[in-house]
Amino acid sequence: MKLTFKQSSFKLSIIFFVFFLSLQSAICSISICSWNVKDFGSSKSDLEIDFIASTVQTYDIIAIQEVVAKSGGAQAVARLIDFLNRKGQSWDYTISNPTSSSNAYMIERYAFIWNKKTVTKVGDAWLDKFYAVDIDREPFFATFRKEGKEFTVVNFHAIPKSKDPETEIKYFKSYPSLYPSLNLVFCGDFNCPQSNTVFTPLKKIGFKSAFIGLKTTLRMKCIDNDCLASEFDNFYYDPKKTLLLKSGVVLFYQNFSTLEDAKQISDHLPIFLVFE
Repeated sequence: MKLTFKQSSFKLSIIFFVFFLSLQSAICSISICSWNVKDFGSSKSDLEIDFIASTVQTYDIIAIQEVVAKSGGAQAVARLIDFLNRKGQSWDYTISNPTSSSNAYMIERYAFIWNKKTVTKVGDAWLDKFYAVDIDREPFFATFRKEGKEFTVVNFHAIPKSKDPETEIKYFKSYPSLYPSLNLVFCGDFNCPQSNTVFTPLKKIGFKSAFIGLKTTLRMKCIDNDCLASEFDNFYYDPKKTLLLKSGVVLFYQNFSTLEDAKQISDHLPIFLVFE
């Protein structure tokens, strides 16, 4: 039977669609969400934690900063896992020990949460031991595997801008040589924009920032519908080992009637990175 033009076009469309699907399935894509959740501890209500779970449930890995060292921080993470599991997936988590901050008010924990159906954690996560004296809240490392490929996420919360976070970030250029066998992906709240020259040494050895000029923190008040203040949260990755597919922020505050209500969750936006 001779195909008409329309039939031929339809057949070609099906072939290209099947080819596209096979190409997508061949890509080992991983999604990471990083979020500085304000004072993540016993002060968070079940309603707020359910909202957080709904916001992050589509990602493979979630890196959380500002988990309260006391006052129910670890319990809040466990509650978040419970809400995530109720949404139909299977999740696991690990929480760091309190950071070795010299100032008791700066001590925090970090958390990693991952979807057990899509990724596997490899070994134990660990707080950095090389610069624990030099960095107030030393970063938290965890290695994950998906389809035989391994990568290590470095979760970090820098000291506030007023305390010069550059004095801590300057050590990040050394981590690739300290861990030469690991594919490192740095993420978190750096309290410093990627344009700062403190990131130049890291960039010179090949790392790139996922965001350039993208603001990730909330203003005190919106000005002409502009509610974002500073570009503090970011991902830094090695493009020789990691192919960036997509990155962005989640404008969660738009779900609230006021900015103050949104800030009960956090004054930072969740950021995400999808890579191969």
